[in-house]
Amino acid sequence: MMVIAVTLYFILTMTYSPGPNNLLCAAHGSQHGFRQTIPLMIGMFFGLAALSVAIGLGAVFIEKNSELIQILIYSGAIYIGYLSYKLAFSTHVSQNNSTQLLGASTGFLLQIVNGKSWVHFIILMTTFASQFGTGYGIKILFALTNSVIAFSSLCVWTFAGTILRKLFNTPKQARVLNLILGISLLSVAIWLILPH
Repeated sequence: MMVIAVTLYFILTMTYSPGPNNLLCAAHGSQHGFRQTIPLMIGMFFGLAALSVAIGLGAVFIEKNSELIQILIYSGAIYIGYLSYKLAFSTHVSQNNSTQLLGASTGFLLQIVNGKSWVHFIILMTTFASQFGTGYGIKILFALTNSVIAFSSLCVWTFAGTILRKLFNTPKQARVLNLILGISLLSVAIWLILPH
């Protein structure tokens, strides 16, 4: 019972804490609203599910090739840094004018370079899932469970973004919000490359 509680605590902490997915959903939600962010969230869901299954099935190989993880983490930090720049300096979104919408493909592809997701799934599959069994079935069950919880987190962060949009509704306030969210996303990119 304790193993289940600790595993759920790990999943909830990792999925609900600020990271590239959550901050991007909050930012996109603040600029475009909840409904327009759904495709991005769906892409993230399938990207997370695919990544977690791949890591679960290849955990031994991944553990033996830590330099590959480092390359992905640095690539992810650069991409997330780019997204933070675009967000920080994007213009105010009015009801009649919107910036570029991010879709499902962006959400899916972000997971390939999302260092937080890689670290999360490597720990989940090697440390936690192995305590419940070693077969492929348990890895897939963990992947799906984690992805569903992560999707609920994306919804919460997107909704929070829509609330921020209402609070920061003038062009000047929107620029401040975009700058704050951009800096927050940049801090995640920096955290990914720092030694842990």
